[in-house]
Amino acid sequence: MVKIEVLGTGCAKCSMTYANVQKAVNEIGIEAEVVRVEDINAIADRGVMLTPALIVDGVLRAEGRIPCVEEMKEMIRGTSQSTKIPDDRGRKRHAHDH
Repeated sequence: MVKIEVLGTGCAKCSMTYANVQKAVNEIGIEAEVVRVEDINAIADRGVMLTPALIVDGVLRAEGRIPCVEEMKEMIRGTSQSTKIPDDRGRKRHAHDH
């Protein structure tokens, strides 16, 4: 089973990300545990500085944006570019980083 975490403090963008994840999972037809992580300390512990963020099976797939449903399907299937969470910690983010 795939574990998907949607990180965000409950804002509209985070809710939209969660809804897109649910839609992507349903369209793929897989079993997935989809969890909302809204505690700011738990989010920071994962090295995430920008929300919404999406973690699939422990791998940071998106941060600071809302991926479309098609992109999320690729992320869930594991075909898109990913960043291991520990590799992203301590890195200063710039406006041109995506």
